[in-house]
Amino acid sequence: MATVKDKLIQEVNPGAPTVARSKVTIVGVGQVGMACAISILQANIADDVTLIDVMEDKLKGEVMDLQHGSLFLKTTITAAKDYSDTANSKLCIITAGVRQKEGESRLNLVQRNVEVFKHIIPNLAKYSPDAILLVVSNPVDILTYVAWKLSGFPSHRVIGSGTNLDSARFRFLIGEKLKINSTSVHGYIIGEHGDSSVPVWSGTNVAGVSLQSLNPNLDTGKDPEEWKNIHKQVVESAYEVIKLKGYTSWAIGLSVSSLAQSILKNLRIVHPVSYLIKGMHGIKEDVFLSLPCVLGSAGVCGVLKQPLKESETTCLKKSSETLWAVQKELKL
Repeated sequence: MATVKDKLIQEVNPGAPTVARSKVTIVGVGQVGMACAISILQANIADDVTLIDVMEDKLKGEVMDLQHGSLFLKTTITAAKDYSDTANSKLCIITAGVRQKEGESRLNLVQRNVEVFKHIIPNLAKYSPDAILLVVSNPVDILTYVAWKLSGFPSHRVIGSGTNLDSARFRFLIGEKLKINSTSVHGYIIGEHGDSSVPVWSGTNVAGVSLQSLNPNLDTGKDPEEWKNIHKQVVESAYEVIKLKGYTSWAIGLSVSSLAQSILKNLRIVHPVSYLIKGMHGIKEDVFLSLPCVLGSAGVCGVLKQPLKESETTCLKKSSETLWAVQKELKL
C-alpha cells in the first residue's frame, strides 16, 4: 500500500546519505552548553549540532525544544544516545562539569572536573580522531591540559576558550569609559582565565593610538582616572554575574560561537585562547595559558609573538606557576 510520502513525491534519485562537513558536538546541556548551542545555531556556521549529556531527560527536552524551532534554523540538531553518535565531528566543545559555586575560584573546581573528563575525552577522541577539542569547562586552562593528555591529540588541536571572553569584557569596559563601541577598542587579557589574568595595557589602543602613550600611569596606582580598576572589574565580573543570576551563560556562549566560526570557516582570526605555551615568554612548564592565536581549520595555526613589558611577562610567569602548582598534583 502506497504511503502518503509515496503519493506526494515521485522519487528520482535519493542520493547518498548526507554526511555533515562541519559537525559540531557539544558535551553538556547546562546553561553554558545551551548558550553555546543557540549561539552556533543562530550564526549558521555548522551543518550539524549534536548534543550529549548524562542527564537523558534534560538532553531530550533541550533537543526537542530546539528541534521545534528548526523552521527558523538551517542546521540539523541531534541528541546523541551515546558517543558513537558524535562520530566524525569537526569540532567538539566540552562544557560539562560541576558548576562553579558563588565565591568559588575556578581553581577549586579542578579535581572534581578532572574525573568528569576521564569519561568524556577518550570517547570523543575514539569517535572523532581528527576533531578539534574546544574546552570551556572551568578551570579552563588546567582542563585543557587534561584534555590534551587524555586525548593524545597534537597540541594545536586542543584549545581552551581561555581569555577570549575576558578580553571582550576588557574591551567593553574600556569602550564604556571612552564612550565608543568596543569593536573600536583593541586590547588583550592574556594568561589564566581567572584571578591571575594579565591585562596587556602596553598594547591596548584605539585606532592605533596607544592608551598608555596618553597616560603612562594607567596600569599603576598613581593614575587619578583609575584605569587599573577595569582589569579588576574583568576579574570580578563573572563572580558578580553568578551572584546576581546564579551562573554565567550568554557571553561565554557568544564567545565560543566566535571561536567555532573562526575554526569551521578557516577565518584565521586572532583570538586570545588557551594553548600550550611552553617555550614562550620564558615559560618552561607544560601549561596552557592564553596568548593571541590565529585560529583556522587546523585549530591553532600560529601564536603571535606579542611584545610585553617586563612587568607583564613577570605576571604571565606567575600565572603559569599558579597553574603548574595545581597541575603537577593531578591524578590522570
